Amino acid sequence: MNSVNVKIETLAPMRVASALGFGEGPEGLAWEKIFNFLRQKGLWEDMERLDYYGFNNPDPTPASPNYGYEQWVVVPEAISATEEVEIKQFPGGIYAVTHCQGIPNIFKRWKDLFAWREDSPYQAGSHQWLEKWVNPTKEGISEDDMVMALYLPIQE
Repeated sequence: MNSVNVKIETLAPMRVASALGFGEGPEGLAWEKIFNFLRQKGLWEDMERLDYYGFNNPDPTPASPNYGYEQWVVVPEAISATEEVEIKQFPGGIYAVTHCQGIPNIFKRWKDLFAWREDSPYQAGSHQWLEKWVNPTKEGISEDDMVMALYLPIQE
């Protein structure tokens, strides 16, 4: 068995605000839209208590440096969409979850998690894989200090 520390979690259905960035560094574009949305909707003061998830959409390809990144923030029913941010219902699912400190380490941790699944009794799930930002802050944070929980979809 791979030595990565993995927990099995079930994510409940969520109502999320979703922003998409596209280009050579789409994560920052998607985050900027989400942060502007939080300010516009009066949620900025509580931003450190909200749950954030993201994923590539579309995935990178060898033929282009451009790809997409979709960023979510879980929002209450009273919050409505804007021109740049839509509201979606996420159905939830079962996940293998591990943590990663530092954005530069994220690809290795994903590889570790995929290897763990190959040696586990679980099969690949068909629901959305996710990256959850664990330590959000209004003050800004270096890429080396960001902590992410990586959610790999699984099924029994």
